[in-house]
Amino acid sequence: MQLHIDTDTNTLTSGGQPLPLYSTEAFKIISDLWVKVGWNAKYSYTFSWLGRPIIQLPEDVMRIQEIIHRVKPDVIVETGVAHGGSLILYASLFEAMGTAGQVIGVDIEIRPHNRKAIEEHALFKRITLIEGSSADAKTVTQVKSKLPRGAKVLVILDSNHTRDHVSAELNAYHDIVSPGSYIVATDGIMSEVADAPRGDPGWVTNNPAQAAREFAATHPEFVVEQPQWLFNESALNSNVTHWPGAYLRRLQAGPEAG
Repeated sequence: MQLHIDTDTNTLTSGGQPLPLYSTEAFKIISDLWVKVGWNAKYSYTFSWLGRPIIQLPEDVMRIQEIIHRVKPDVIVETGVAHGGSLILYASLFEAMGTAGQVIGVDIEIRPHNRKAIEEHALFKRITLIEGSSADAKTVTQVKSKLPRGAKVLVILDSNHTRDHVSAELNAYHDIVSPGSYIVATDGIMSEVADAPRGDPGWVTNNPAQAAREFAATHPEFVVEQPQWLFNESALNSNVTHWPGAYLRRLQAGPEAG
């Protein structure tokens, strides 16, 4: 796609079609390109949360904060720990909201220096670390054993981002998601950056958003739904995200949850 911006006439030309530069349509086109270039430059690797690298776009941090405040889960389960920044984020939100919320972080390998930093953090009192493949039956059983009876649960999938692995995680954890809450299949941006220098052509279909769509097609108790933003939603509903098509909202209890 060729873009041309003319600041004299305040127009953006995309694919031969001129648009007003200061328009919602132009904003979305520029946002798509900005996200792709930023992803390739590892822009999301430049941020931390309360001292720990978080590896998320600020936009996605703000959006998940809105969801957590709205849902007010008792437990957040996140697959993929890395440096622990996301776990600290969720723990800090529980702390700020004054709830007893707890965070369970699952990873196939929690490197010793990361474990040490997380365990020494002031918010570790709200965090449980589980080491093991997130889709392995033993790991899933261990996670479920940590959930208090009747807890409202939100799940965030941010480990191995292949379609098959995310599908396995969706099947493993969807039954613990409470009605009105979400299971979030992050990093669907892979389909959008498949043609970037750091991308892979196979990502067009081999990505978390594809897994989420396929899951929703066979689980009517879930719907892929971009959450409604609280302010100015009609104007933008921004494209600045690494999590397109990520949010699966549970409408009702399924047969597994009773």
